Amino acid sequence: MDVDEAPLDEKAKRMRDLLSSFYSPNPSMSSNHGNSFSQYASIDDINSISFEPDQYMNILAHKSNLEGLLQRHVEMVAEIKNLDTDLQMLVYENYNKFICATDAIKRMKGNMLGMEENMEQLLEKIMSVQSRSDTVNTSLFEKREHIEKLHRTCNLLRKIQFIYDLPDRLRKCIKSEAYADAVRFYTGATPLFKAYGDSSFQDCKQASEEAIAIIAKNLQGKLFSDSESIQVRVEAAVLLKQLNFPVDNLKAKLLEKLEHSLTDIQLIPEVIENASLSAHEVSSVRQLSFCLMPFPPEAAIGEFVEAIRAFRVIFPDSEKQLVKLAQDLVTKDFLIIEEYVKTRICAADLLGVLRVVWNDVLRMDEVLQEASLPNHSLEAAKVAVKLYVRNAFSHLMQDISDSLLKVLKRDGAEERSLEVALDASIKAVLQGGRNFLLDVRKILDDNLEILDKLRELIIDRVQEGFQDFFRQLEVQFLLLSGRNNYSTNQYHGLTEGAQGDKAFPSLVLVLAQLSTFIEQTAIPKLAEELAASFSGGSFRGYEYGFAFVPGEISKKFRSTGDKFLQLYINMRTQRISLLLQKRFITPSWVKHKEPREVHMFVDLFLQELKVIGNEVKQVLPQGMRKHRRAESNGSSASSRSNSIREEKLTRSSTQKGRSQQLLETHLAKLFKQKVEIFTKVEYTQESVVMTIVKLCLKSLQEFVRLQTFNRSGFQQIQLDIQFLRTPLKERVEDEAAMDLLLDEVIVAAADRCLDPIPLEPPILDRLIQAKVAKTKEQNTISS
Repeated sequence: MDVDEAPLDEKAKRMRDLLSSFYSPNPSMSSNHGNSFSQYASIDDINSISFEPDQYMNILAHKSNLEGLLQRHVEMVAEIKNLDTDLQMLVYENYNKFICATDAIKRMKGNMLGMEENMEQLLEKIMSVQSRSDTVNTSLFEKREHIEKLHRTCNLLRKIQFIYDLPDRLRKCIKSEAYADAVRFYTGATPLFKAYGDSSFQDCKQASEEAIAIIAKNLQGKLFSDSESIQVRVEAAVLLKQLNFPVDNLKAKLLEKLEHSLTDIQLIPEVIENASLSAHEVSSVRQLSFCLMPFPPEAAIGEFVEAIRAFRVIFPDSEKQLVKLAQDLVTKDFLIIEEYVKTRICAADLLGVLRVVWNDVLRMDEVLQEASLPNHSLEAAKVAVKLYVRNAFSHLMQDISDSLLKVLKRDGAEERSLEVALDASIKAVLQGGRNFLLDVRKILDDNLEILDKLRELIIDRVQEGFQDFFRQLEVQFLLLSGRNNYSTNQYHGLTEGAQGDKAFPSLVLVLAQLSTFIEQTAIPKLAEELAASFSGGSFRGYEYGFAFVPGEISKKFRSTGDKFLQLYINMRTQRISLLLQKRFITPSWVKHKEPREVHMFVDLFLQELKVIGNEVKQVLPQGMRKHRRAESNGSSASSRSNSIREEKLTRSSTQKGRSQQLLETHLAKLFKQKVEIFTKVEYTQESVVMTIVKLCLKSLQEFVRLQTFNRSGFQQIQLDIQFLRTPLKERVEDEAAMDLLLDEVIVAAADRCLDPIPLEPPILDRLIQAKVAKTKEQNTISS
């Protein structure tokens, strides 16, 4: 469809051009058009002036067959019909225009018939009026001359009387302080004093000059008085200039005084420290800051604007100094804002002070555009906004640190202190980040002109700020955990008290879970809100890449969380290992007495596990318990394994030699289940507790291997380990692995025993039951 329409449009345009050239009133135009048209016409162009029919027919006969010639014939017939139609329409249109032109000429001819007669009548009336006017002027000429002479005489007498009354008038103006009227009176009489002051009006001139001297002195006093308003001082300067007083000599002194008054503008320190000022209070403070200026504080900027306008009128060459004063004033205002931003303020407070200063800038720019105060303010506002964003992230960091440090301040509520600290930290990270975004969004949605120009900068600063914030948050976590030792001194006050054995590991556990929350929840949600509300920033330029990279931060906190969890396990395991080491180093196991009760280290060990259980219960979620056997099956199997193992140990001690006993012991180990100690720790209560128990039992086995036991020492180890089985089953998820590790401790003790004869089962059960009863009694008393 488009291919067919294009040739038709071209044909129509060509026909209109031909008709226009044919009917052109200027032959030169048609010829020029034809020449320009023929310049681009080809040899076979039938519409060109230089068209040759014979050559065209020869070319067409060579190029086309019979069918093509017939087709071309049909096309030419259609073109001829179209041209005839267009020609007919053009003739009709021109004929209609000729008829309209004829009718217009007839109407104009009819309207002009009575015009000449009316013009003649008008000319006669004008001549009559002029004749009567000349007659009146001639008759009143003599009287008018006399009246004008009398009027001049009256004016002269009035002036003479004014000159004689001038000293009294000036004295009255001095009393009423109407100095403007006095200067007007004196300047009006100055021409007469110059002409006749030395003769006729000598006394009047002398008295007037004395009064004017007093007036000039009073005006100078008002000019330099700090108690007068700027309007009064400007009026005094103008009046002195009208009296031809050398005001230019006062320029430097006046500018110095104005500069000194602006230098004294500052906020009161107590006001700066107050972080809860509203926009109205900020405006009041802004007005208060101008109290030190030599004009009233209720319209400080208005007065300063009037001062600029007056200085430009009185001292046209003072533009450079005024520009510097205005720029210094704006700089001082933004320095005040920077001090204010350092306190903890919200977006509404920042908008309040920026709006006050920006309105002042616009008012000053109206009278002093050469200072380019909007551009100057824009650069200063960039610094203030950057400082606001940076301080907001600093306050958010402080909130998170404060919530974490609650772990170190347990006030009788230890069972919930970690949970409360974790919830507060999570709220500080997620809700604090969201509140910050909502706060900054108010700045972007505000219609303040200066902020609209900083939109891209604010978006980039927020994205960069979150990237830097999470990086610094990781460093802060490392400082709190003691991992970043080289910088710990910088945060000594923050981590003071964190070295306690109970508080510091719990803080590390909270940091591990908080890092996981940041990686899995906080960063994706904040990244989503950033993409929705803070996209489109290009101030940094595309060569620097994206300002906020969630993947990088998530990966960093995932690794940090794993390190903290492992650090918690290591710290708790190390504490228990120190307890076990002290237990095995202190006594002489070769001279150990017969066991009478379970050793105290077992209670300490279980107490540490209880503390660990309480901590992980508050911080970590509960997982699935693995390898949990039924109580009846577990007890029977344990008793059977114990009896078999005891019988084997008895037989090995009474019937077999030492070498055969060791051989059977190691062969039995080959058929036992292999326990993996260093496995990946999951973020669950059961996984952490089980890992710590496995490491502690493995440490216990290693400590046993370093000692040499007599029979009583071996039996003491057997009693202690057997008592641990039941309470450990309540705390671990993998009972099978726990049983195997306990068995390995007994086997290791047997290997290191000189006479490995175990306790009889009745005696073992009696000692265990006695310890259980004693433990219940102690728990009852303590509760």
